[in-house]
Amino acid sequence: MINRHAEILEILTKNQRIEVTALASKLAVSTVTIRKELAALEEQGIIRREHGYAVIGSVEDVGRRMAYHYEIKRRIAQAAVETIQDGEVVMIESGSCCAFFAEEMAKRRRDITVITNSTFIANHIRHAPHLKIVILGGDYQTESQVLVGPVTRKCVEGFFTDKLFIGIDGFTEPFGFTSKDHLRAEIVQAMIKQAQQLIVLTESEKFFHHGVVELARTKDVSILFTDDDIPAEKEAFLRENKVQVHKVPATIKGGDEVKQST
Repeated sequence: MINRHAEILEILTKNQRIEVTALASKLAVSTVTIRKELAALEEQGIIRREHGYAVIGSVEDVGRRMAYHYEIKRRIAQAAVETIQDGEVVMIESGSCCAFFAEEMAKRRRDITVITNSTFIANHIRHAPHLKIVILGGDYQTESQVLVGPVTRKCVEGFFTDKLFIGIDGFTEPFGFTSKDHLRAEIVQAMIKQAQQLIVLTESEKFFHHGVVELARTKDVSILFTDDDIPAEKEAFLRENKVQVHKVPATIKGGDEVKQST
């Protein structure tokens, strides 16, 4: 059964703004219950509440993107956390899958140092008692809540990590993983030089899209976490190029447990 957060977010992604009473009616629960659920989602930065309404952000807003394919992204994040051990230092770029990953890591791992250019992610996990957060400086992008530019690139050069986690906007076989934002792509490329392993977190839908700029070459990627709706030809191409592909279920029926296939 889809949890209530996922149901609320599915409705909000279609409507963008809805009255709390109407939302309660749609889900056949009390307004008290809905307000509690909305408060939890607002605390995570996914939605906001205003004057009796629940509201979701613009297309580029990270919270809005977390609401889209909420359950799939959460399963991807849960699987990806298995690559992390207590005490590690990890670098995380922005993105909705990365935000879920940071949240899961904060719940399940201890003594982790997170280096990020995403103020959204830093804020999202700020209450975790066992994490140290390092925010890279730079020029602030308001919608995506990330830091970019020459100052950020210089900050990145001061760190070296075992693992870098990124999200993507698209994929093509000739160019690899792509982005819509050239400024963010520049920062990811700088981060790649400072990490031993590049790990991509994305829902399979992104494999049906092309970004406008190169983000990461296929040969630079060690591991991909996605769902099992990834096109077979894209998966085969990645495996042929030595990328480990880990898949979670795109849908779960009944009480099935989340399973990972490799």
